[in-house]
Amino acid sequence: MKIAITGSSGFIGTALRKRLDVDGHEIHRIVRHRPQNDLEIGWDPAAHTIDPSDLEGLDAVIHLAGVGIGDRRWSPERKRALRDSRVDGTTTISTAFAAIDNPPTVLLSASAVGWYGDTGDREVDETASVGDGFLAELCEAWESATQPAQAAGARVARFRSGLVLGPGGGIMSRIAPLFRLGLGGKLGSGQQYWPWISLTDEVEAIRFLLLNDISGPVNLTGPVPVTNAEFTRALGQIMRRPTVLPVPPIALRTVLGEFADEGVLTGQRAVPAVLSKAGFEHAHPTLEAALRLATGH
Repeated sequence: MKIAITGSSGFIGTALRKRLDVDGHEIHRIVRHRPQNDLEIGWDPAAHTIDPSDLEGLDAVIHLAGVGIGDRRWSPERKRALRDSRVDGTTTISTAFAAIDNPPTVLLSASAVGWYGDTGDREVDETASVGDGFLAELCEAWESATQPAQAAGARVARFRSGLVLGPGGGIMSRIAPLFRLGLGGKLGSGQQYWPWISLTDEVEAIRFLLLNDISGPVNLTGPVPVTNAEFTRALGQIMRRPTVLPVPPIALRTVLGEFADEGVLTGQRAVPAVLSKAGFEHAHPTLEAALRLATGH
C-alpha cells in the first residue's frame, strides 16, 4: 500500500513508520519543511495548505500530528494552539480528499479518550456520548473535522488513544525519572482511571485498522483500565521504588494549572470494545506487561 503519515517523527509516528516499513508498504511522510525527496509531501496546517494532488493515488492517510497535550501549562494561548493544531491539521487533510478525483480510500485520524470527559468509575466504550470540559470539546471538534473525507467516500476511523506506554517517549518519559528517584506516588485520591495501552499495541491497533474494514470511533486502550493508585503501585513494584508519598491536588494545580483537573486528577474508564469485537489481540494485555516494555524491567 501507499500510505502517507502526518506526525511521522513523533513518539507513535516513528514506531508506526518502522512497523509499516517492515510490512513493505510505501511510506510518504507529510512534513512541514520543504520536501527533500519524492516520499515527502509538504503542508502547512496552520495555513490550511497542502497540494491535494500530492495525495492522488495514495491508498491511505494516517493523521497523527498535534501539539502535546500535557507538555506545558494551559494558558489561553496554549489551549488555542492545542485546538488549532488538531482541528486545522485534520481539516487540511480531510478537505484535500474532497478536492481530487482519486483520493485515498482510508483516513485513520488520531483522537483521544478525553472525548468522554471524566467518567468516574463508569465504564465507557465507543457508544458513549461526548463528555464535558475542554478536552472533550477539543476531541469533538477534532473528530468532526474528518467529515469532508468521509463525504468524499473514504473509510474514516477515528482512534481514541489512552496513555501510550513505551520507552523513550509519552507519559513514561515524564514519570519514570521521578520513580527512579523514589518520588513516585499516587496523584490526588488515586481513584481516577488511567486507560493505558502499550506502544506495541498502539502501533498494531493502527495497523489493524488500516487492514480491516472498521470505521467510526475506536478506543485504543488496554483491555483493563486501572486507577492511578493501581498504576502507581504497579510501576513502583516493577522499578523497585517506594510509592508512599501522594501528590496532593493543590500541588498539581500549582504546577500544572487547569491541565491538572482535566488531564491528571480525572480520567476515563474506557475499554476497547470495537477492537475486541473485531478480534484484535493485545500483545500486552496487562498493565504489568506494558510497564515492563516501557521501563525495560
